[in-house]
Amino acid sequence: MIVNEFSDRIIRIDGVEYLYFGGTNYLGMSTNTNFQNILFESIKKWGTSYGSSRNSNIELSIYETAEKLLAKNTNTEAALTVSSGMLAGKLVVEHLSKTTDAMFHFPDAHPAIMSYHSLPIMENGKLNAKIFNENISKITIVTDSIPSLAVEPIELSILLEIPKEKKITLVIDESHSFGIYGNEWLNIIKKENFKIIKVASLGKAFGLSGGVIAGNTSFISKIRNLDCFIGASGMNPAFLETYINAQEVYLSQKQKLLQNLIYIDTHFTNRDLFTFDTSYPNIYFEDESVSKKLLENRIITTSFKYTNTSGKLNRIVITSNHTTQDLEQLLTLLNSNF
Repeated sequence: MIVNEFSDRIIRIDGVEYLYFGGTNYLGMSTNTNFQNILFESIKKWGTSYGSSRNSNIELSIYETAEKLLAKNTNTEAALTVSSGMLAGKLVVEHLSKTTDAMFHFPDAHPAIMSYHSLPIMENGKLNAKIFNENISKITIVTDSIPSLAVEPIELSILLEIPKEKKITLVIDESHSFGIYGNEWLNIIKKENFKIIKVASLGKAFGLSGGVIAGNTSFISKIRNLDCFIGASGMNPAFLETYINAQEVYLSQKQKLLQNLIYIDTHFTNRDLFTFDTSYPNIYFEDESVSKKLLENRIITTSFKYTNTSGKLNRIVITSNHTTQDLEQLLTLLNSNF
């Protein structure tokens, strides 16, 4: 389907209005008037783009200011912004593939954090035997914070079975959780032999084109000195100023999203075909007749083949901007028999 304007809660196709429960605009920022006004003022100050290297002899103060706030909000020592979430992941993986002995991945890890020589973390229901190889001391493990088709954070307790003498770098792609979930779920692996690196797109909950890498100061310094970082243009400075000045708007919109999710949790009675959790704005399903029935009733959801190796991704996305009437219309159909 091709549309000629940005899709918020209403999408128009050939002059017909549909309710839209797709995309990743979780906090509804892209069409939020207060947010747009902050962005417009930021553009007046910083311009529409900045194509220079971060290592240029002219440095923009907004980068340091925004990255300090991002470090605080990711509960890390330091943060570094780049032009996209994909680049954030690729820079981290490129560096770690050269500085660790072996890389492992949890199932369905996003392509941004995948390396061609990465191995599955699990084999036959147990940790990959190569993790215990005495010749492997530095290990990188990559995972999404909330994997595709899941509605809760990845279960990491299995990693506690790794011998304590191993030095582990855990890379977490938080693109679909940053701004929605807190950091408490990571407390289970707060151990001395674990180093946690976070990457994320800011184009989901935060409505801004760009990416962030967050971790300890030493690691961020190493990424900052990579040729691919030095040679690339930085994230749009106007977007970074917008991120700083929109913190109250983000908080307000998050509260609206939580209220919408509580409403769904209270009134969603027929869940047999669906995967849903009240703290996450995606409802997953496998039966494609669900999409068909919703479309017949002028509701559009997300449905596409996510990667060349995956099946079809079918999900209903709840945003802060959906009204109670929107949710009622959706739930009337979901609670009926398919």
